[in-house]
Amino acid sequence: MKKKRFVLSGYFGFKNFGDEAILSVLVHKLQQHGHRITIISSDTKYTVSKFKHIRSVYTFKISDIIGAISKSDYLISGGGSLLQDATSLKSLIYYLGIIFIALILQKKVIIFAQGIGPINSKFGLFLTKTLLKHCTYISVRDTKSKSLLEDAGIKAELVCDPVFSSKVEIPQKNKTVAIQLRDCKMMNEDFIDRLALKISKEFSDYEIGIFPFQKDLDTEVSKKFQNALKLLNPEIKTTIFEDITDEEIIEEIAKCEYLIAMRFHAIIIGLLTNTKTLAINYDIKIEKIASEFNLPIINLIGDFKNRFQELKNTDLEKISEKVKTKTFNWENFEKVINN
Repeated sequence: MKKKRFVLSGYFGFKNFGDEAILSVLVHKLQQHGHRITIISSDTKYTVSKFKHIRSVYTFKISDIIGAISKSDYLISGGGSLLQDATSLKSLIYYLGIIFIALILQKKVIIFAQGIGPINSKFGLFLTKTLLKHCTYISVRDTKSKSLLEDAGIKAELVCDPVFSSKVEIPQKNKTVAIQLRDCKMMNEDFIDRLALKISKEFSDYEIGIFPFQKDLDTEVSKKFQNALKLLNPEIKTTIFEDITDEEIIEEIAKCEYLIAMRFHAIIIGLLTNTKTLAINYDIKIEKIASEFNLPIINLIGDFKNRFQELKNTDLEKISEKVKTKTFNWENFEKVINN
């Protein structure tokens, strides 16, 4: 097989667990075949330290990005939710801009396991559809994204999230509850207090592990939750797992009996590690994965109802069987890069 050059574009270097996990899966796949890789990253030193034999260019140094793409055979954009304007229109334009540069330089572009949308801007939607029509291969991780593209006459393959292909060990479970929170527009003190009260009542004799998945967004709300819990029950044992590697996060969650999580990839880790999981709904992707695996789900506003009892009654055998069906299909991806 001829060795090729790839540039990878995504939300890399921000130390977000989910995006870094996707990147690890993708790098491992490409390096299996000896391909050369350059990663566009907001923290090039961090990215270079994570992987052997890769190069990295800074997210906002356009001249270096152009140089890297000009020497490449392929640009891979993804995974995650890059092509959306819920974060900001600037973010959407940035990732489309990288795709535009690659197309102008006549490089093959792969859209990798992305969730497309929401795109509320008509201009943003027009640009997205226009550029994606010229991409070599597109895979998406949900049916809504596939329908959005197919309505525009763009062919896309439906795949599961690549993190499902991660190999994890499932150790003996400890009497521990893992909590994973993130900041968002609807996160508020009332929810933190109500969740802390519920945890202190339902799991007073458990240890509580709190997992920030992205330092900038998760740490402050994690500390607020810990403080709220300690005020209710000073004797409860809590640990915030800061400054540990992605692999260590997976190992620690795998030991827990229960997981209460907001982030999409935290929920996937719960599923992979056979941990009873309750989802906190802040985004449509959380609703989708909770529905797919029949997980209990609570909202940031409103009563918890009987969801914690549902959590305790989770049928892990059924969920485990469903997880086994979520094998990432590399066949068409490999056909494209080996062409």
